[in-house]
Amino acid sequence: MTRLILPFFAVLVTLARAAPAPLFGIHFGSGDESEEKPATVSQDDITANILRPALFSRTAYCSAASVTNMSCGAPCDATPNVKVLTAGGDDGAIPGFFVASDPDTKTIVVAHQGTEPKKILSIANDVEFLQVDANTTLFPKAGDDVKLHSGFQATQGRTADIVMSTVKSGLSSTGFKRVLVTGHSLGAAVASLDAAMLRMALPDDVQVDSVVFGLPRVGNQAWADLFDTLIPNFIHVSNQNDPVPNVPPHSLEFEHPSGEVHITAVDSKSGDATMVDCPGQENQNCAAGNSLLDVSIPNHLGPYFAGISFGGKACPA
Repeated sequence: MTRLILPFFAVLVTLARAAPAPLFGIHFGSGDESEEKPATVSQDDITANILRPALFSRTAYCSAASVTNMSCGAPCDATPNVKVLTAGGDDGAIPGFFVASDPDTKTIVVAHQGTEPKKILSIANDVEFLQVDANTTLFPKAGDDVKLHSGFQATQGRTADIVMSTVKSGLSSTGFKRVLVTGHSLGAAVASLDAAMLRMALPDDVQVDSVVFGLPRVGNQAWADLFDTLIPNFIHVSNQNDPVPNVPPHSLEFEHPSGEVHITAVDSKSGDATMVDCPGQENQNCAAGNSLLDVSIPNHLGPYFAGISFGGKACPA
């Protein structure tokens, strides 16, 4: 993955900085940035707000069959009362996903698998940099100025119908009034798109939250601003020198929404992470301030905190 992706990113950044005019039909520039000082996130807040979504995101890397039966070993054992409503994916054009009911939190959960480095088709999804109009069938509140990463939108669209119908039926059958959407890497991008889609479609009395990990940039400034209004409590966790939150490059007019929580260090003995809350969009004191010349693929996979890592190796089944 390092050999395939990082040189490609470096070439794009170099071209972006040098281009005096639109390159390949793309206008280069940058959106909003923040330099506000981050605030420390307490371990209690990590446990209360970030831990459970991470457990679900880890489980999304397990096979659909093992997730359906909650027989995927430690990842499934960590959430024992969950009932899976549907699961699918082929680890390629349709990455793994599941929708479940979580009676412990009275929540319908949507979780998406991320990019597995050994799966070249999943990697190809990540390097389609073209910005396209938002699908107004799925995102009816998106204006003409909203542009999305073509690969991420296409991937999300392949499961949008089953996610929507299963979430609606799950809310109806359980009476729950909350939806949580989560994922890691490519799964984080798909999850953020799902969260926006669900928020636009579901009644106002249903709370839609999203907590994701290792999120790449999904759309342009207009998308980031729209997303901030739709999911005001969004959390996207970036881990130290992980390069993925910095792609596609900011210079290609891609922009993160607000809500970043950045891991600055992980204690190798306890597994505890030091995290900071990063105000605004593209906070330069957090992942946006990292250099593409000093990156760590292991940081993308983890551990993030509490011993949680992502990817196929984190799931025994």
